[in-house]
Amino acid sequence: QVQLVESGGGLVQAGDSLRLSCVGSGRTFSSLAMGWFRQAPGQERDFLAAMSGRGLTTNYADSVKGRFTINRDNAKNTVYLQMNNLKPEDTAVYYCAAVRLPASAPTTSRGYAYWGQGTQVTVSS
Repeated sequence: QVQLVESGGGLVQAGDSLRLSCVGSGRTFSSLAMGWFRQAPGQERDFLAAMSGRGLTTNYADSVKGRFTINRDNAKNTVYLQMNNLKPEDTAVYYCAAVRLPASAPTTSRGYAYWGQGTQVTVSS
């Protein structure tokens, strides 16, 4: 079992930046592919970014490519999502997810086995 805890969300203005963090439990964090998703009220959970266990492979949704960056520090059991130039339409609950497929970087929610509880990001105009 892997436990994930997100942090770093909050209320920001359009154009601001935020960095989300997700800390995972266990001693084999590098064996986990990690992903970030978000879900706005009344909408489906959307893929944002993913990174393989040792960071060799990354995938991004077209909607955030160039604005959001995923990276990880396996020594700290942490994956990050750097979000720049935030827009009101980025308002959502942001989730990190994990799966024990270290060479992969899945882009669908069905590709992940473990989920955090989510952190709210609100972007005002």
